[in-house]
Amino acid sequence: MTQPQRTISTEVSLDGLGLFSGERSTLTITPGEPNTGILFIREQGGHVARIQALVQNVLKRPRRTCLRNGTLYVETIEHCMAALAGTGVTNAVIRISGGITGELPGVDGSSKPFVDALQSAGIVDQDAVVDPIIIEKPVQVASGDATLAALPGPRDHLEVIYDFEAPEPVGRQVFVFQHKGNAFVEQISSARTFVFEAEAQELRARGFGRHLTPQDLLVIAPTGPVDNEWRFANECVRHKVLDIIGDLALAGRPIYGRIVAHKSGHEMNHMLVRKLLQHVEETQREALLHRDAALDIRRIQRILPHRYPMLLVDRVLEIIGDTKAIGIKNVTFNDVFFQGHYPGTPIMPGVLIVEAMAQLGGILLSTKLEHTGKLAMMLSMDKVKMRNPVVPGDQLILEAVAVRIKTRMGHVRCKAFVHDKLAAEAEIKFMLVDAEPG
Repeated sequence: MTQPQRTISTEVSLDGLGLFSGERSTLTITPGEPNTGILFIREQGGHVARIQALVQNVLKRPRRTCLRNGTLYVETIEHCMAALAGTGVTNAVIRISGGITGELPGVDGSSKPFVDALQSAGIVDQDAVVDPIIIEKPVQVASGDATLAALPGPRDHLEVIYDFEAPEPVGRQVFVFQHKGNAFVEQISSARTFVFEAEAQELRARGFGRHLTPQDLLVIAPTGPVDNEWRFANECVRHKVLDIIGDLALAGRPIYGRIVAHKSGHEMNHMLVRKLLQHVEETQREALLHRDAALDIRRIQRILPHRYPMLLVDRVLEIIGDTKAIGIKNVTFNDVFFQGHYPGTPIMPGVLIVEAMAQLGGILLSTKLEHTGKLAMMLSMDKVKMRNPVVPGDQLILEAVAVRIKTRMGHVRCKAFVHDKLAAEAEIKFMLVDAEPG
């Protein structure tokens, strides 16, 4: 069953102090067009940064989730992200103003104030559908005795099973959450950030949270909450589920399946999202191998001037406008370079893997109308890394993604894979020159 993308019908704002920085900031959420995703806009000192809420923009921070674009950040976004995911809002533009750190208001340490704001603005369906990630194969990350696994499960919603252990009076708490309908609002959204009394004293000594009182978040002593009360008997594990939902939203798409967690935190949540997205890319690349070619070798030869033994793209599997291309190079022992690299231990030279990626990049650039009749001449290479060897019998899957295309220049980010292993990667810049008449 398809689900519509959703946004809010009108602008809504809330303000407050950041949990870590203590700085006052204002958060303004405005409607987003279909396929916008969640976009943060950070303004400071005349500078403006647009930061998409995606895991590739995450900057490592202790005990929270932070996004970065250049020198500007948005901090502690997980409770807001959880509220958006929990209410099904897929498109929104969020402006953060005030303060130096860009930390979102901490409000009461839960997602409920964000949920209340979204619901007061009105949540509306849009004329576009959600494209979820459905977990097909197990994916796991671990650190010490903490584990986090994504497993096949429900195909129309997310199930989270969290096994949490902590000192008394919390002890062991296990919670199973079905993320569908209004369950997030009713069961998860009001669960608050918590800290144990000894941790709170240590954080204060380091300069964090000095503005907070036990009424602003749960401070847990051996006898229970300090000057506060539980909202749920198992509020701690519910808040850990809230954090997972907020961090998983950084995939940019809903995730359907089963998540099983034991002692995981933000860093592991981000690791799992990256690994899931990597698995999705691998699955999509493998699926392309069974489709008809977008360009066969004859059409490739009309675009590239290269010929034997230097034509290193056998087939183009997919071209998406002038933004992305995927192709293949079938590596065989008959390739001439194996005669000398190396006798007895044949390995494809790294420079030729880069050349194959560059040739696919040239094909991608040629799809731009204004570049018809031009040749892409390699200008420079950057961030070149050889990750895994390529040997006879391998099928090298090449990927080129346009970073920037201008009238006379092109910048392409390239990768080469063998099955699910990254063999090489590079950023390549081209000069686009007029082709000599044949």
